[in-house]
Amino acid sequence: MFAEIITIGDEILIGQIIDTNSAYIASELNKVGIQVLQITSVQDEKHHILEAFANAKNRADVVLITGGLGPTKDDITKHTFCEFFEDILVLNEDALQNVNELFEKHLKRIPSELNKQQALIPSKAIALKNSFGTAPGMWMEKDNTVFVSMPGIPFEMKGLMQNEVLPRLQTRFKRPFIVHKTILTTGIGESAIAEIIEDWENALPAEIKLAYLPSLGRVRLRLSTKGTNENALHAAISNQVKTLEHLIGNIIVGYDDETSTEEVIAKLLTNRKLTLSLAESCTGGQMAKQITAMEGASAYFRGGIVTYATDTKTKILGVSKELINTHTVVSAPVAEAMALGVQKLYGSHYAVSTTGIAGPTKGDALEEVGTVYIGIATPDGVFSEKFNFGNERNKVIKSAANTAFVLLRKEILKN
Repeated sequence: MFAEIITIGDEILIGQIIDTNSAYIASELNKVGIQVLQITSVQDEKHHILEAFANAKNRADVVLITGGLGPTKDDITKHTFCEFFEDILVLNEDALQNVNELFEKHLKRIPSELNKQQALIPSKAIALKNSFGTAPGMWMEKDNTVFVSMPGIPFEMKGLMQNEVLPRLQTRFKRPFIVHKTILTTGIGESAIAEIIEDWENALPAEIKLAYLPSLGRVRLRLSTKGTNENALHAAISNQVKTLEHLIGNIIVGYDDETSTEEVIAKLLTNRKLTLSLAESCTGGQMAKQITAMEGASAYFRGGIVTYATDTKTKILGVSKELINTHTVVSAPVAEAMALGVQKLYGSHYAVSTTGIAGPTKGDALEEVGTVYIGIATPDGVFSEKFNFGNERNKVIKSAANTAFVLLRKEILKN
């Protein structure tokens, strides 16, 4: 069973916003056994929208559309729906009641005539209740293809997907099971992994697909299969993962897409009632950003500090000027002193520091652009390691942060 996602809006095509809706919809469809065949973005122009609808109908069993459902003149999806389905707009009483209730509850006033127009939908459409906004979703069918239109506002779209769209799709269609298993690795690159597992990959059954998903400092390996027997699918994937663990178990740090290294660290620290602090220089707060993006970080994260300038390393972290003068600020001894300094400052069990040259130029530094020293302070001592992450600034920063998390994870698991 195949789906196509169509996003409508000039703001996507000119790069003003990022299309996160499609990623969410595709992920949710996959969970219920619906495979996304194509994602298309079109501008707010009737001809292009109609063309996208016609093409999608020939390819997909279900077409999910977001965007273009506001009350203003530039929102034309409903009118285009009418033309495509040879229909007219009518006032839907359920949708109108929802508009009135939302205005009364949240705005304490009567909706304007313009707002009430949100309740106009094609006469052949089923109105899908939008609990978070005034624009209803719309469900229509043509030649056995289901078309579902939803607002482009992400939280409204997500509410409709969970409350209305997914339950209806699961009832309407008989779907296969789709099983994925994602293995998170770190430490070596995509090509190096491919060489190690080449024979295993070549021997994979035809129904199991392998995808390499590289990112900065990490490579995810995703195994996928689909069929009618869910237990058999899981067993087949599990057997392949066990074989893979024998080959590259030393670089596997987690499983499934939602398991990042920092999420593993969060669970370890929380379960063991341990704490963490950070002293960042070249990473500029990237590590703290990734830690605090997770719920519950306050249970183990004591705090972090960006000591970007050299004098802040001495004044705040207590790194001696003599140490810096002797070894330079980008060095192993300074990285270790930074880690010990922030560990003492926050009273944490573990501490991580970064000092390096993110680029694009190295200034007066002796080391080359991309050089980063990572310091790790533990309850038993401190150590550091040297890396070079290339000459692109953003890559250096993110790779350094991700690698630091890998080193930290290894140390926590030792105890």
